Amino acid sequence: MAAVSYLSTIDRYHECQHAIRELLASILTGIGRSDLFMDSASMREAMCDISSRYPFVDLLYTIDEKGMQSSDNIACSKKREVIGAGGIGHDRSQRPYYLLARDLESVVVTEPYLSTASRKLCISAALKWRDANGVVLGFIVLDIDLAGTVEFLMGDSLRKRFVPAFRVVYSIIVFGLFVVVGLLLLSAFHEVMSLFHAEADRASIQLKPFGVIIFLTLGLAVFDLGKTILEEEVLMHKDIFRHSSTRRTITRFIAAILIAVSIEALLMMFKSALNESLSIMPAVWMMLTAVGLLVGLGSYVYLGARAEVLLVNNRATAK
Repeated sequence: MAAVSYLSTIDRYHECQHAIRELLASILTGIGRSDLFMDSASMREAMCDISSRYPFVDLLYTIDEKGMQSSDNIACSKKREVIGAGGIGHDRSQRPYYLLARDLESVVVTEPYLSTASRKLCISAALKWRDANGVVLGFIVLDIDLAGTVEFLMGDSLRKRFVPAFRVVYSIIVFGLFVVVGLLLLSAFHEVMSLFHAEADRASIQLKPFGVIIFLTLGLAVFDLGKTILEEEVLMHKDIFRHSSTRRTITRFIAAILIAVSIEALLMMFKSALNESLSIMPAVWMMLTAVGLLVGLGSYVYLGARAEVLLVNNRATAK
């Protein structure tokens, strides 16, 4: 649940590129009017209006026919005002949005780029504007936060508000699991120390190492579970709309259980070799359980991957 990675954002952009362009074209066409080139108050009013509906819009500004910025960068939040302060008089004649919009009459949208102001992936939309007499007044430009646009289109904005709370809950759970790991390691250490002070018979001493291994194995399984939760839900960004993300989490979780069950089955087999024949059948059943888990996990991963490939191919064909 960390910040969205650039790679994930770019992937989503290519999947939703047509929808993003249509959305930005409708926004820019809706606010376009001649008084934006004459009155900064009109620009601020228009910017605040679209920001309330589309929070991913960062800046609004105008440039003249020669590519020189003719207005300040207009934003409707304190943070964005600081990031986009100034701007008037800057030469934008080599910017992609100007080069694209200069020869077209429709809205143009650039490819994603890294903003030097916000350090985020952005896209810009520009529209050449003419007055009632057909004279070109300049170009209206919107700078857009790409990750925010993708979240808006995917309907993920509300969930993102709860991400900090989710992260805190997962962190508390992981801390509790690591405490359990510490207790298991402490128990294993006590078992090891008891070997040097044991006054029991030889058979009892021979079984002591198995208790140590059991504690260590449980500690390994619990630690791996906590590590998986920490990485998947706290440290890494998890795209819930991708089947591969869910499949990865389930695979890591089942793999941790599979390792623990397999080691426990081996321990029971070793114990049966030490004249505890009653342990052999439970060990066999436990090993068969591990095999069943492995087969089921392999089938799930294979079928899930095939389904995702088919879904991606269908989307590509539809485009």
